[in-house]
Amino acid sequence: MELLYTGKTKNVYKLPNGNYLLKFKDDCTGADGVFDPGMNTIGLTIEGVGDVNLRMSIYYFEKLNAAGIRTHYVSADLTNTTMEVKPAKVFGKGLEVICRVKAVGSFYRRYSDYIKEGADLPYYVETTFKDDAKGDPLVTRDGLIDLGIMTGEQYDAIKEMTQKITKFVADDMKTKGLDLYDIKFEFGYDENGKVMLIDEIASGNMRVYQNGYYIQPMDLSKMFFAKI
Repeated sequence: MELLYTGKTKNVYKLPNGNYLLKFKDDCTGADGVFDPGMNTIGLTIEGVGDVNLRMSIYYFEKLNAAGIRTHYVSADLTNTTMEVKPAKVFGKGLEVICRVKAVGSFYRRYSDYIKEGADLPYYVETTFKDDAKGDPLVTRDGLIDLGIMTGEQYDAIKEMTQKITKFVADDMKTKGLDLYDIKFEFGYDENGKVMLIDEIASGNMRVYQNGYYIQPMDLSKMFFAKI
């Protein structure tokens, strides 16, 4: 295998068959030891989080594939904490898409003059460039189009898929007595420009509460798999 990229939460290798291999790590995004799925810097390391993030990703990717939603998922190897995925190009130098069901975290910090903390949001979608030095700046649909990052059709597909996948995850969490407040995704596109969900769907990329109390990623994973 050829190492292509050393990332914050996973490394990327190229496979002989043309697909890619993601090696999951135990690092989580956040700052000063506090987990925050909306950030793009490593804030803490939690032993075993790579394994449970892969397990949750397998769970959701298989369900999404079966539902006809385009993803890059091919297969996974729990022994080596790896996931084989289809080739996909990222948008620009990296783009994150966050869907918010409740007004918490950085969303509330930005807009607290206009909304109460924890208020419902209508599957609000926002996009940010992955740029640590610039604090992951927000970018609008027009900005993405005018900068040549993506077409309007690609943005619309991403927004529709983001809301559909978020509702899928939120409804599934609800059956386990858990409430999804927000979740972070990444999307890419194939050689024909078709959008697909990439990266992972895991506790390290979402904010989940139970009875109004925030659940730490590892605790969430334990609760999640105990209720499957």
